Amino acid sequence: MTARIIDGVALAAAVRVQWKARAEALQLMGVKPGLAVVLVGDNPASRVYVRHKIKACAENGLHSELHQLSADVPEAVVLERIRALNADSKIHGVLIQLPLPPQVREHVVVGAIAVEKDVDGLHVENVGKLVAGRPGLFPCTPSGCMVMLDHIGAELDGREAVVVGRSNIVGKPIAIMLLARNATVTICTSRTRDLAAHTRRADVLVVATGRPHLVTGEMVKPGAIVIDVGVNRLADGKLAGDVDFESVRAVAGWITPVPGGVGPMTITMLLANTVQAAERIVSGHGAQ
Repeated sequence: MTARIIDGVALAAAVRVQWKARAEALQLMGVKPGLAVVLVGDNPASRVYVRHKIKACAENGLHSELHQLSADVPEAVVLERIRALNADSKIHGVLIQLPLPPQVREHVVVGAIAVEKDVDGLHVENVGKLVAGRPGLFPCTPSGCMVMLDHIGAELDGREAVVVGRSNIVGKPIAIMLLARNATVTICTSRTRDLAAHTRRADVLVVATGRPHLVTGEMVKPGAIVIDVGVNRLADGKLAGDVDFESVRAVAGWITPVPGGVGPMTITMLLANTVQAAERIVSGHGAQ
């Protein structure tokens, strides 16, 4: 068996057409969806990610702004910038690029973003809505993974889903999303005993640990759907996922590549969240 590839680049392009059309519909009403990205410091990887986000906005009819602050900026200055963006009618989405320097506490600055502009879906109120099954703005990477599963017609009802990783950005939210679709969900952590015993049960396996090649072919159920969220730069400069692509591809039914898999969908869902935020603000529904 050789797994079929879930092409995130092609899927992202198709999905963005829909959201570009919705952005254009808002512009006919005199509203251009706007995203503000706050970048603290000069982390090279963060600069690359921000550049991709700004480029995607320009290509899909969104207004974008980059607010870059020095690495030694006081937390109070970051909070003041967020408050200004919360009040800016041109901005419908505010994103704090992570990671942050140690003097700027992530939970404090994320909590300062207006709930209706929290396009990263990390504010505790949006997290609560996700858990409660209410409409809200939800984390982009898990949302993109769910779109990929829908695209291939994955049957989730009653299936075994295993999530390796418990981060607030990926692991926990995608587990909740899978639960909402009636999957039986197991979350594995760095303390999980006999990881392979769990991953071999999975009809759907999502790996998001930041550990290159953690999951190998012998750890995967034949025919499983494998979603590799990891992006790791190896010593030779090449990118690798958390899944050993070649060995897993020989066993799985579907697999996402790295690069070209989940990454493009993450940015696509950021665009989607920004457009949705603008639609809700225009309609007066806001944070409801």
